[in-house]
Amino acid sequence: MATLYIVATPIGNLSDITLRALKVLGEVGVLACEDTRRTGVLLHCHGLGRPALMFSYHEHNEDRAAARLVAALEGGEDVALCSNAGYPGISDPGYVAVCRALEAGHRVEVIPGAGSVQVALLASGLPPSSYVFKGFPPRKEGRRRAFLALERDLPHTLVILESPQRLGRLLAEALEVLGDRRGAVCLELTKQFERVHRGWLSELTQTYAATAPKGEAVIVIAGNHPKFVRNPPPPSATVPPTPGETHP
Repeated sequence: MATLYIVATPIGNLSDITLRALKVLGEVGVLACEDTRRTGVLLHCHGLGRPALMFSYHEHNEDRAAARLVAALEGGEDVALCSNAGYPGISDPGYVAVCRALEAGHRVEVIPGAGSVQVALLASGLPPSSYVFKGFPPRKEGRRRAFLALERDLPHTLVILESPQRLGRLLAEALEVLGDRRGAVCLELTKQFERVHRGWLSELTQTYAATAPKGEAVIVIAGNHPKFVRNPPPPSATVPPTPGETHP
């Protein structure tokens, strides 16, 4: 059986790629990637040519692209799958391909590398011993508040992703639902203008209330521990749904 390689790629700095990843990308005959142009830049940067077959695999064509990927495996071709940054399938397309490759009896091998979760967690200055990564929160306010409320009483450090346009709103809701906790907003990780803004949620909310930063944000929020929380919400506090919206 052929092998599907899940290849982690740099989250910013193109030098953050492993020798093993470069070897795989240079040897496979089929490469599925979130954006062929972005991946083409990465290949060129490291002196690699394009494989014989290179096609896009993104959230809008995932079902069709996964079928094409499995067809290549069925034909005996090893296939590499990568996203624009980090790991395919971790808040990026890729899970469907993994499931279908395994269902068809093919081998799946993960080529590890950079990931924004670990970088942000360590840069935040908050406890990394136990953490929860929840990806992107729901876009609707009621569901987003319920999403945050699930973590209100837990001690784990919380790591989430958010677009710059919704960052201020998310921080304000986290302050209201979780109380004033230590947190960090991590922007442009591993890039030239990397920024990590640490502080209390009340301070971070004020900073980003009216200004949307450039670049996708990774937000790290302390768990429910007295050392990292001040002015916690009442234990019996409930999170009311937005009018016309029900919680999942």
